[in-house]
Amino acid sequence: MIIIGVENMHNPMMIITQKITSLAYEIHDGMFRQDEELTPSQRELAVRRRPSLLEYLSYNCNFMGVLAGPLCSYKDYITFIEGRSYHAATPPGDNGREDRHDGRTEPSPNAAVTQKLLVCGLSLLFHLTISNTLPVEYNIDEHFQATASWPTKVIYLYVSLLAARPKYYFAWTLADAINNAAGFGFRGYDRNGEARWDLISNLRIRQIEMSTSFKMFLDNWNIQTALWLKRVCYERASLSPTIQTFVLSAIWHGVYPGYYLTFLTGVVMTLAARAIRNNIRHYFIEPPQLKFLYDVITWMATQIAISYTVVPFVLLSIKPSFKFYSSWYYCLHIVAILVLLLLPAKNTQRGRSTHENVQPSRSKRSDERENSLGQNSCSTTNSVCSQNQEIASRHPSLKQ
Repeated sequence: MIIIGVENMHNPMMIITQKITSLAYEIHDGMFRQDEELTPSQRELAVRRRPSLLEYLSYNCNFMGVLAGPLCSYKDYITFIEGRSYHAATPPGDNGREDRHDGRTEPSPNAAVTQKLLVCGLSLLFHLTISNTLPVEYNIDEHFQATASWPTKVIYLYVSLLAARPKYYFAWTLADAINNAAGFGFRGYDRNGEARWDLISNLRIRQIEMSTSFKMFLDNWNIQTALWLKRVCYERASLSPTIQTFVLSAIWHGVYPGYYLTFLTGVVMTLAARAIRNNIRHYFIEPPQLKFLYDVITWMATQIAISYTVVPFVLLSIKPSFKFYSSWYYCLHIVAILVLLLLPAKNTQRGRSTHENVQPSRSKRSDERENSLGQNSCSTTNSVCSQNQEIASRHPSLKQ
């Protein structure tokens, strides 16, 4: 989550912070650690030589992403600058040479840019015409709290946060389109032969709005920032990686108390959602009718939980944030804590370079991810770690 606007000039600092720390770890992995200590994704992103001053400044301050990003890896950027992005995304043919996709010329981003600009226009129109009529602040209006029924409160909470999202859709999609227009963002072809320009895309709107789990929402919202948090914190933390990652995200966003309330609440919600999913989801896989019912219920629960969690992020100040949570009697906090206390915890693997036995399973997940991408589908059951493997493995031929 990131508020983007030309008038909000701390955003370039946020983007540069991401780039500096990402590059620092990539250089550290490539020059000061052994390959066997790295996860597959760290190995692919590792920078094996120190960048020149020009390369460093170009990566951090290039005009395409200096205001609103999105973040990209240093290797992807240098590959684009050196004109190798199309060839790097072209798999070798049977003779061991680049196939060149049956003589096709270098793909044009025009169609992708046009489509993304259309999304920008619709998002901006929605924001200007509808979002202002459904303010999030109305959730803490005293008259509304005193007179509205609980179903009305729940519905308005969801609708008001839904109406707050198009400004993010506009900013991130526009930033993606700008990079594509410059030729950056090509990621190969799908099985239908269509060029894919989603190398540095920051969101998937359909998956966000249809999320049936907290993780699914986070996997498709502000993707590049989620990958940055995973690379620099989650997989390197030795204790409570989820908590450390959310705290780092709050610090990175700024000093408003609402950020910290949102991300601390997010820790509890994420752990509770993970526990529920790990303990009960397998009971609802078959038959299809039961799974459909499960998806509907989890969609409703996820959308309400997300909306409940991010209200302080929008309100920013601590007094209105606590006023909102108090009006809801902290009910979802209580439910999440009870879930964590009552449901048994099940261990989940996360990418850690210090555990060699994790690496085969990571490679398997990466292969599965690539297969699903080849079918032009967006896997929403993979974790943020799996997303990073997707990004890291897209140019297997790159070595610096």
